[in-house]
Amino acid sequence: MFLKSRWRSERLGREVTLARWGHFGQPVLVFPTAGGDAEEIERFLMIRALEPLIAAGRIKVYSCDSVAGRAWFEQEGSPEHRMWLQHQFHQYVKHEVVPAIRLDCNQPDIGIWATGASIGAFHSVAVVCRFPDLFHRALAMSGTFDLMRFIETDHYTEHYFVSSPRQFVPTLDGLHLDVLRTRFILLASGAGRAENMGESWAMADILGKKGIPNRVDPWGPEWHHDWPTWRVMLPKYFDEWTREG
Repeated sequence: MFLKSRWRSERLGREVTLARWGHFGQPVLVFPTAGGDAEEIERFLMIRALEPLIAAGRIKVYSCDSVAGRAWFEQEGSPEHRMWLQHQFHQYVKHEVVPAIRLDCNQPDIGIWATGASIGAFHSVAVVCRFPDLFHRALAMSGTFDLMRFIETDHYTEHYFVSSPRQFVPTLDGLHLDVLRTRFILLASGAGRAENMGESWAMADILGKKGIPNRVDPWGPEWHHDWPTWRVMLPKYFDEWTREG
């Protein structure tokens, strides 16, 4: 059931890992938290929480290293380098991870769901909005969508603009936006320790103004910005989603 692949990504200039759990079902790409790697979700018992859905062949779970997130929070290089790497990370997902998932599923055009918590939520929303032909849904848990507050500059580059949904979504139009309006983004967040519901509401407002289907689910003050929250959220929504239709 578990498979791990490693290769050198020239887009990122480093070795990368893609992990997989399951044999059949809807492919789901889980983006790790800030400094996490591809196997973070197993160490923090998320795979155990998803096991009933995996065993039933309802989902097939993939995860990659959080290359861009780690660079942000470890302050790798200059701010400009980190913004460039964020864009490159999304290109790596589009051109390397997605083809690997589709090859593994033996379906060259299968739509993928994206999810993640904290900065992983940022990436899940970003890839659906950037690549709606590849990613059909996002479940963004406890999202952190304004990454500029983590960097020592007030000025963002074009690389940041094109990879940050808060910045680029308001500028979308044409066929890209038409396709994106057939997708769905769910923003779920607690209101407990270290949570900020305002981030999810702000992102939803940006999406809503462009007619992109989305919903905010507030979970209340007893749910904190931590793995016990996400281990309840993820199986709940994926159970619901895989029962649809």
